Amino acid sequence: MIHPQVLDVLVVGAGPSGSTVAIDLVRRGLDVRIVDRSPHAFDGSRAKGVQPRSLEVLEDLGALHDVLAGGSVYPKLGLRAGPLAVPWKMFTHREATADVPYPNTWLIPQFRTDRALHARLSELGHEVEFGRELIELTQDEDTVVAKVAGADGTQEIVARYVVGADGGSSAVRKQLGVGFVGTTDESDRMLIVDASVTGLARDRWHMWPGRGGRFIGACPLPDSDMFQWMIRLTPDEEPASERDGIVQRIHAHTRDRRIQLHDIRWTSVFRPNIRLAESYGRGRVFLAGDAAHVHTPAGAQGLNTGIQDGYNLGWKLSQVLAGANAALLDTYEAERQPIAAGVLGLSTDKWGGIARLDPSSMKRGKDEQQLSLTYYGGPLAPAGGMRTETLRVGDRAPDARLLDAQGVETRLFDVLRGPDFTAIAYGSGAARSLEEFDWPTAGARLKRLVVGPSTADGLAFSDHEKTLRRAYGLTGDTLLLIRPDGYIGHIATRDFLTTTHTAARAMTP
Repeated sequence: MIHPQVLDVLVVGAGPSGSTVAIDLVRRGLDVRIVDRSPHAFDGSRAKGVQPRSLEVLEDLGALHDVLAGGSVYPKLGLRAGPLAVPWKMFTHREATADVPYPNTWLIPQFRTDRALHARLSELGHEVEFGRELIELTQDEDTVVAKVAGADGTQEIVARYVVGADGGSSAVRKQLGVGFVGTTDESDRMLIVDASVTGLARDRWHMWPGRGGRFIGACPLPDSDMFQWMIRLTPDEEPASERDGIVQRIHAHTRDRRIQLHDIRWTSVFRPNIRLAESYGRGRVFLAGDAAHVHTPAGAQGLNTGIQDGYNLGWKLSQVLAGANAALLDTYEAERQPIAAGVLGLSTDKWGGIARLDPSSMKRGKDEQQLSLTYYGGPLAPAGGMRTETLRVGDRAPDARLLDAQGVETRLFDVLRGPDFTAIAYGSGAARSLEEFDWPTAGARLKRLVVGPSTADGLAFSDHEKTLRRAYGLTGDTLLLIRPDGYIGHIATRDFLTTTHTAARAMTP
């Protein structure tokens, strides 16, 4: 059989995880296709909380503008008992700082997040191919052959790598025969309804508690007259499917007949699946997002963890295609699977607490924001290396405010943006070493950033407000290597050249 042209990467599934990895690969100049079995983009609100770390990722990928335009900060929770509503702050509202530019979880229905990512992909010259379903997957040492069925018949797509980001019931995972370990509680179901609503104030996420954790919640969706309703069903209850039945169920529980639903946009029955894939890939095929881990919705973790999966995998695939050691791809599972396992525990605890109406379960804080997630102790961030006063290798690289040689203020994130590695030399000794530092010509490039306490040092940028020094915990000359996904790949406070070369070798051709 004569195979068509071999793609670099085929992405199966165009939700947030698949779209993230596709954008990241396309901006690296790779030949990519992204297919999805649905006839069109997802229409529901499902995952609606985008965490601060994800906002930083979306900014780097060029999709943040649309996400900020289509959402808002979360309203206060209104715990309802009859006509009374007790306001309850789920989130502490934080002001932006030099190191954390987006400190608050962003409320945006998933269909808008998906469309923001698809619009960015389109700007980069690629479209999602909807209505194409994976039916078979075979691989050898060099390629993967995917049989994909669409309206125009069945087609074989040949790629060097495949990423399965096709949801909890992933066809890719099933084709690989990877176990999906965990539980699905069939007795614990929730009816989710997106609908236009009258008779309900839009300044609150309303919550009506009920016996045995059978609550009803209604969260206002930004820039619309819609709410996302969450109606927890009793074990033997048949979920209402028509508007009148849904309204009746809401009235019976809330005892508020002023509430009326119009124009139901989307409904779904949700069961808390708590599952983790036994492995994140086999051979040349990888799993990301819900195909690798599914969560309860508590704490808004699933979509965000999936976006980070794609962001971690994209640069590694690109580097290996450019000639880096294929062992770099083993670090994807090693870094991401423990994070998903931890997040599953967090969101499961929150879900159980919501059922018991434990107020602490409704609080959201640092854990959920994913800013403190670290790869420290993993294969690319060995424990026991050099560190600064605030950071270890594998930690998120914070933002900072710098002045360039012309005296123009710039954000460090603006300098880091794009598909490259960045080396930050703080102090003139580190700057001299960085000048001598060799970087491979293949794969991602290296941006070199030299920073001093002031531009009088003759260095290109000055840390005029000491925001870099504080956030990065710098006490003297330091050379930092920042990975393309915004995590610290190496810290050198001495032996700048030799130690940084050793760390870079594992990540470059």
